[in-house]
Amino acid sequence: MEIERKYLVRELPDNLDSYPHTEIEQGYLITSPTLRIRRMGDSYILTVKERRRTSTTAIVNREEEFAMTADSYTSLKAKCEGIMVCKTRYRIPLSGGLTAELDIFHGVHEGLRLVEVEFPSEEGADAFVAPAWFGDDVSGDPRYRNSYLASI
Repeated sequence: MEIERKYLVRELPDNLDSYPHTEIEQGYLITSPTLRIRRMGDSYILTVKERRRTSTTAIVNREEEFAMTADSYTSLKAKCEGIMVCKTRYRIPLSGGLTAELDIFHGVHEGLRLVEVEFPSEEGADAFVAPAWFGDDVSGDPRYRNSYLASI
């Protein structure tokens, strides 16, 4: 189970390049349920996601990931709908043992910056107080789903 909240970014944290980061390219074969392929560095992953309805402010998904080969990724990439979403992901530690995953988008979405935080529980997600560098909470806004970004 994946429990997360998503925010726009008001300002970038200081010393951004000092945090671990990786380049990501991902595309979507279908969007309901979501069937996504992702290249993350030298790893290739097939992901199945299905959104769960809850009363929480968080995004709650059932998520399963499967390792792929580079050849399988390349073959499926040709079958993706829309565009490939390209971004750099930074992993930034937060208080309470949480991690902010800051995505800085490239290509068609140049200038878009989103940050996600995953939580161990829906209660933890609801109680979360975002750092000052986070912007508006867009967890419930479908325009900021990566699958939507791949379609425009």
